[in-house]
Amino acid sequence: MNHIDASAHYDETAFKTQVPSLLVVIVDLNPRAWAVLNSELPISQALANILVYINAHLAFGNENQVAVLAAHTNRAIWLYPRPPSDTSSQRSRDRDGDVDMNSDEPIRHSTNTADLGTSANKYPLFAQIESTIVASIRDLLAETTPADIEPTTTLMAGALSMALAYINKTSLAYEPAKASSDPNEQATAAVAQQKAPNLHSRMLAVSVSDSDPAQYIPTMNAIFAASHSRIPLDTLSLAGKPTFLEQAAYITGGTFLSVSSNPRGLLTHLMFGLLADSDAREALVAPTQDTVDFRVACFCHRNVVDTGFVCSICLSIFCEVPENAECLTCGNKLTLGNYGAKPAVVPRKKKKKKKLLNGAGREETGSATGTPIPAT
Repeated sequence: MNHIDASAHYDETAFKTQVPSLLVVIVDLNPRAWAVLNSELPISQALANILVYINAHLAFGNENQVAVLAAHTNRAIWLYPRPPSDTSSQRSRDRDGDVDMNSDEPIRHSTNTADLGTSANKYPLFAQIESTIVASIRDLLAETTPADIEPTTTLMAGALSMALAYINKTSLAYEPAKASSDPNEQATAAVAQQKAPNLHSRMLAVSVSDSDPAQYIPTMNAIFAASHSRIPLDTLSLAGKPTFLEQAAYITGGTFLSVSSNPRGLLTHLMFGLLADSDAREALVAPTQDTVDFRVACFCHRNVVDTGFVCSICLSIFCEVPENAECLTCGNKLTLGNYGAKPAVVPRKKKKKKKLLNGAGREETGSATGTPIPAT
């Protein structure tokens, strides 16, 4: 009809495509923590709930993407998309690094038709993600040795760094091409891109263990990098006290939920509290934090403290005064002032005593006679 009468009946802005959303899920796979939580929430049930949450995120738009990371006790690995195996990437190569196409070794794909599931009621993309994540977790658990179970903490800082690097790489692919060489036009395009981003990114950390004080510095570096890039970090705590992740949710504008009292309601909290993206949350009432634990880890003993000494040059935090009052990071001489001196005792002022006159108390006025009483 528009081509016949040469008129526009519809607003083109209403048919613009939805801005794609990237969700990076970081799952805490600490074996000891999950063993303690097994009676209330087995890891298989928790993984099934997380897969439902991921499928719901992908169902919001065809261009939505997802990535899943596992934070183990001593390393962080990708669960989806799974990196190519060493056998497939290091097949027979010549000196120039090219793959020998005449090799008789068959090419191994990361997923095959059998991994995608045989049910006709399962969406192929959902089945592919499920099979890849399950296979990656099985390989991780099979490679876990008794020495890997000794640490009681999780390498969450490494997982956050890997997630931020993946988000940055994906965001670069969505940036428009710079066709003009004029710096003024490029600056205008950069301002327009900041107002209307081409990709909405966010992270979700499912934690089951306490925050490691030894990872305070790298964790805060990742948190401030996410805040500078406007990437919210949501945290769902099933057990333990993730102090640093609680601060991360507050600093980056994310949501922090602690369900340690009822971890069986994992799917409910995921779907109703953490499914909406940053744009949708502006029109919704998102869960808020009543109190935030702002304690930090000292740089000397890696203890979580609420009161300490801060260097004025490098902002290093110490739980006690270092030797010779010198900063252990930059060597600056700490000025302690009158710290450690005994407080001065201020004597109390004596109050004036009251005289009793005719059985009633009155303040002393210095008069020889009392106040006359009218006759009745």
